[in-house]
Amino acid sequence: MNKHIALVKRWLAGKDVTTEELRANSIAADAADARADARADVVWAAARAAHAAAHATRADARADARADAGDAAHWVKRYEELIK
Repeated sequence: MNKHIALVKRWLAGKDVTTEELRANSIAADAADARADARADVVWAAARAAHAAAHATRADARADARADAGDAAHWVKRYEELIK
């Protein structure tokens, strides 16, 4: 279970949870949300670049396809860095 939710459930159940714990939990959850948003943005960018590369079939679009494939590789690498 998500540790942030677990703490809130403890609080809702009337168990001993300090306001300091709740504050720290809120800050940590906000940071985790920002990281998740960043990962989602990176996944979207990688998927969009791969889609563009896959649809560049005309001869004059080959250079664009290579550039889009490079963009996709960049965003996949960035995603892998973010999930470490």
